[in-house]
Amino acid sequence: MSSTIKHRRVRVLLPLSVGDVYDYRAPASLDIEIGHFVTVPLGRRELTGVVWEEAEDSDLAEDRMKDIVAVLPCPKLPDESRDFVDWVANYTMQRRGRVLRMTMSVPDALFPRAPRIGYRFTGESPSKLTPARSRVLEIVMAGAVHTASDLASLAGVSVSVVKGLAAKAVLEVVDLPAENPIAKPDWGHVGVELSDDQSAAASRMRPSVVKPDFEISLLEGVTGSGKTEVYFEAIADCLEQGRQALVLLPEIALSAQWLKRFAARFGVPPVEWHSDLGQSERRRNWRAVIEGRADVVVGARSALFLPFTNLGLIVVDEEHEASFKQDEGVPYNARDMAVVRGKIGNFPVILASATPSLESLVNAQNEKYTHVKLPSRYGGASLPDIEIVDLKEHRPGVQSWISEPLRLAIETTLGAGEQVMLFLNRRGYAPLTLCDCCGHRLQCPHCSAWLVEHRLMGRLQCHHCGYTTRLPKSCPECDAEESFKACGPGIERLTEEAERLFPDRKIAMMASDTVTSPQAAATFVAAMERGDIEILIGTQIVAKGYHFPNLTLVGVIDADLGLAGGDLRASERTYQLLSQVAGRAGRETRQGKVFLQSYLPQHPVIEAIARQQGDAFFALEAAGRESAAMPPFGRLAAVILSSANAESVASFARNLARRAPIAENLSILGPAPAPLSMIRGRHRHRFLIKCARDVNIQTVIKKWLQGERVPNDIRLQIDIDPYNFM
Repeated sequence: MSSTIKHRRVRVLLPLSVGDVYDYRAPASLDIEIGHFVTVPLGRRELTGVVWEEAEDSDLAEDRMKDIVAVLPCPKLPDESRDFVDWVANYTMQRRGRVLRMTMSVPDALFPRAPRIGYRFTGESPSKLTPARSRVLEIVMAGAVHTASDLASLAGVSVSVVKGLAAKAVLEVVDLPAENPIAKPDWGHVGVELSDDQSAAASRMRPSVVKPDFEISLLEGVTGSGKTEVYFEAIADCLEQGRQALVLLPEIALSAQWLKRFAARFGVPPVEWHSDLGQSERRRNWRAVIEGRADVVVGARSALFLPFTNLGLIVVDEEHEASFKQDEGVPYNARDMAVVRGKIGNFPVILASATPSLESLVNAQNEKYTHVKLPSRYGGASLPDIEIVDLKEHRPGVQSWISEPLRLAIETTLGAGEQVMLFLNRRGYAPLTLCDCCGHRLQCPHCSAWLVEHRLMGRLQCHHCGYTTRLPKSCPECDAEESFKACGPGIERLTEEAERLFPDRKIAMMASDTVTSPQAAATFVAAMERGDIEILIGTQIVAKGYHFPNLTLVGVIDADLGLAGGDLRASERTYQLLSQVAGRAGRETRQGKVFLQSYLPQHPVIEAIARQQGDAFFALEAAGRESAAMPPFGRLAAVILSSANAESVASFARNLARRAPIAENLSILGPAPAPLSMIRGRHRHRFLIKCARDVNIQTVIKKWLQGERVPNDIRLQIDIDPYNFM
């Protein structure tokens, strides 16, 4: 650095997909510190970024150096958050700015909101009392303070009526806090009485929470064993120490019962973080996190990037769930990154599941994780009886999918005043629509995927890009009129069959199409708890975490559905999903029963579930993965190329293959068209890099791609530890 430079220089990271840190002059008048959110000039724009580090070695000429414009009125981004951004970017091979963007996801929250104005009753009466004014007075005479908009909404009047009463001195203006306050959970609030197994599990995890110390606990318990209440005790211990806690749920829209249980244990609801929140609530919650006012946050995977100032515990519930893996944008696995976040902050992480991932089980066996087990259901409830229905022997009728043994079991269960769940992991009415005359299949014009009929919407839909269209009146291939037929069942078609078999019963359908928010989930939960639903028909959305005391029968319509395909985790995922579904039955005093309809009753997955031999199944699965050097015994990474120009991406893939590295314990498969060779109009080719665990796969990829100019019309994405092979 030149000796003529007299001013302090710092590096600022901007939430951009290009570039990295930029050097700026830090005016002494701004009192700039590392971690400050600042406004800086970039070209002709002014952008917001974070002061990342000192730039004492900056060699940028003084006449080219620009000043930081302003420090924003927001607490600094904590050191742990900056370290986490660096780590994630390095591991996933993404630009740091892209990762920072996930942390700075609510730009408005960087500025404090102005105080709100409220109105309260002065005791004066208006000279003229209209019906509208009467309704306002009826509310304010209770003594509460309301904003003009809230008061107008409650009274069913316009805001001008409220302000008119204020002008007449009937109401007076009161300053209110800028936002509704965040309720503080009471760690000492009395919860449910724990069983001996639960108490022992909570005691085993307590020391690392209280100290705190980095430790990963795998909390494994059968469905209905009360894992949630156990990690609630860890949250209470964390709160007692004055630290923040984060709970990650795989499907935040399914958290209605979880939120109810949390409020019962801690007296107030937690702070939520998910895509269904309105912008105002997201702003309030983000600000509460960085100011240390959000004691407990429950959220989807993105909550991991919130700027916690004093995080002391992370819980990853249903840690085995594939939905914790983000495939687009910055690809990362929230379960694995939660472990990293705990390591950076030196606090414990709890991974909870009834069916842990093979990766976590192997880590527990190797004593990297502390294995905490809950072997039995809470309150003396027993695990359900499981029966396999061989569909080769008990064939449902034409255009039917409920076998006779299952139909009889449904009748018996309903006759006893109990509830039934039918599970089919397939949305819509039918997965395939084809012409009965020529066999033409209706395909998405933007993806190499068939269109799925959603009869309730009256549309055909692509489940990959969201494209929708109406069912054509004539076949575009042979011009036959009204020739399209639905092939196979989705849950809409299954619901149609159930309504035909049980016309007098109350039947409801639950899928991600119909339950898109915590509020919608809460409505379903309440209906089930009241007994307003007798037969619940759903996809995987019904499999996770729900507790319905009167639900005693679960029927799995197609237990073989997830076993096909080349996914290395297909068997593991199917076992986990079916085990979770089965676990919804008989969770209290009444014995549960599960029917698995299958054409492959001797398949290891089906047999393991029927015999409830999870340990044996995972031992067999681990042996197969180890012999193939597949994760968790080896490492994988994917390089995905895509372009609107099919020839361009194929040519670039071939050129890239010629430069592929050759080394011991390393193999590069491809390039090959992806199984879904086109998505959203982009043609896709994939490489799969496979190596031993001791190989630094990021270094291999970096050297391979170094100096390679990617054409403008091609998008190159790197996915470390891929879960999606489509």
